[in-house]
Amino acid sequence: MGKFRSFIKARAVGDSDDTRSQTSGDGSPYEMEDIVPDEKIRLQKLKHVSTQADVHSVTGSLTRSRLNSRVDDGAESDGSDELEAEVHETKVKRALKQRHIGMIALGGTIGTGLFVGISTPLSVAGPVGSLIAYIFMGTIIYFVTQSLGEMATFIPVTSSITVFSKRFLSPAFGVANGYMYWFNWAITYAVEISVIGQVIQYWTKAVPLAAWIAIFWVLVTLMNFFPVKVYGEVEFWIAFVKVLAIVGYLIYALVIVCGGSHQGPIGFRYWRHPGAFGPGIISKNKNTGKFLGWVASLINAAFTYQGTELVGITAGEAANPRKTVPRAINKVVFRIVLFYIMSLFFIGMLLPYNDKRLSAQDAVIASSPFVISIKNAHTKVLPDIFNAVVMVTVMSAANSNVYVGSRVLYALALTGNAPKQFSYVTRYGVPYLGVVCTASLGLLAFLVVNNNANTAFNWLINISTLAGLCAWLFISLAHIRFMQALKFRGISRDDLPFKAKLMPWGAYYAAFFVTVIIFIQGYQAFCPWDVSTFFTSYISLILLAVLVVGCQLYYRGRFLLKLEDIDIDTDRREIESIVWEDDEPKTLWDKFWAWAA
Repeated sequence: MGKFRSFIKARAVGDSDDTRSQTSGDGSPYEMEDIVPDEKIRLQKLKHVSTQADVHSVTGSLTRSRLNSRVDDGAESDGSDELEAEVHETKVKRALKQRHIGMIALGGTIGTGLFVGISTPLSVAGPVGSLIAYIFMGTIIYFVTQSLGEMATFIPVTSSITVFSKRFLSPAFGVANGYMYWFNWAITYAVEISVIGQVIQYWTKAVPLAAWIAIFWVLVTLMNFFPVKVYGEVEFWIAFVKVLAIVGYLIYALVIVCGGSHQGPIGFRYWRHPGAFGPGIISKNKNTGKFLGWVASLINAAFTYQGTELVGITAGEAANPRKTVPRAINKVVFRIVLFYIMSLFFIGMLLPYNDKRLSAQDAVIASSPFVISIKNAHTKVLPDIFNAVVMVTVMSAANSNVYVGSRVLYALALTGNAPKQFSYVTRYGVPYLGVVCTASLGLLAFLVVNNNANTAFNWLINISTLAGLCAWLFISLAHIRFMQALKFRGISRDDLPFKAKLMPWGAYYAAFFVTVIIFIQGYQAFCPWDVSTFFTSYISLILLAVLVVGCQLYYRGRFLLKLEDIDIDTDRREIESIVWEDDEPKTLWDKFWAWAA
């Protein structure tokens, strides 16, 4: 701890020196040789041991201006004490190891969207229509995560998704995106909590649904007050269970498709009758209706993919982020193909789109295509086992929702865009007020306590998904500006710790189609006009517009920052000055996880 305080003090003194610029004459960042010998010795001695995870985040609140004010005031006698208090109040711990980050990226937020949400696109767009929709959205989220990976490895900060919007676009966009991203995960928490009780009601309805919602709301909320290391360990094992369950289901589905049940060989039976494409919606014209059904399935696909970008949030609490984040990002393709595309492919073979259970209104879990397909095969016990897996995974996803939401508020507070109290953390590094505030919106889960639970479930999905799409848009736009800033500074992307693939065209591709989907996803409100459907579909977009305009009026700055004003140095230099030491795997068990994660 003493070495770390010396490090921060050295950085403060170094940055307050008027003779030292942030960049060298050619515009590139200064090197270690530019630091005076005493500072260089301190920096070289500062090492990070991933198993101890005691290096503090020095982002946001420890800005150069505040540190300089400590030095300029001449408070040498007590400045270090004040500085130590600041660090203690606003630190998060880099306690997430490679296997934590890898497994969280692989299956951390897989939950309701996959196990339940795919029933709607299957029923309206059919097996092939929904498969195309998920593949199309998969290409978009692939480029979004590639963009985020390049920025988050270069500048690994907590809630990087919101920080980058502010630095690379404008303060107004950054703050608006931050609050919308928090809103997205807070609403998603309500979605997950609303489902847990209905999953249990698959076995018994002796306990009222409202009671289950209350019990699990308290349980999941309390879980988020444990240290981030505990969160990482819990999510690691639950994500591992998810991976095993999905891989096991894919093998099971292959056996059933090939004739391993009383149904005989199924093959592509249901692609021929009732058909590969669903009945569509709204339009009386059959072809137009099918296309509109496909468009409607895009919003469900987007909700299912939400959380794939979670690795950008964990970058600020990852040990050795320059190593762990790129490896996690590279798993996105595997996750998209194996979990989403293959699951939907086999479910489309095992179930006809006109199965009435896919659109059951009495309970959400009753419409889970995974459970329905297992029941159709008359496999005993397995439906109960898989339902238990769904319950655990939904709890895990809900836990991740609160984690992400609390870190977003934490990052907003560090940059002065939320009350500073949200930057205060427990001695375990948990931003407790962010946890409480995020969890409070989870109480919206009680909306499903009526006779039409599935309708309320779809309302919450629409609201949260649009907010998530806005975050994807800002990631792509921020990356475009990031690449332009690098070019302006004369920095080659080949020298970055992680270089995103197929850029900049991938970022433009993602930004364009996400924008189109944001505006057309609520078209059903106009056919015919329905006020309730309109606000359900576009309330997130309305909130975003209000936030952007309000923040623009408050900051009174440029709508888009100039390239020379874009900050790509803050927080990066602190990471570059740390020498990371990772424990090499010694046992076969450790080597397996090092490879798998």
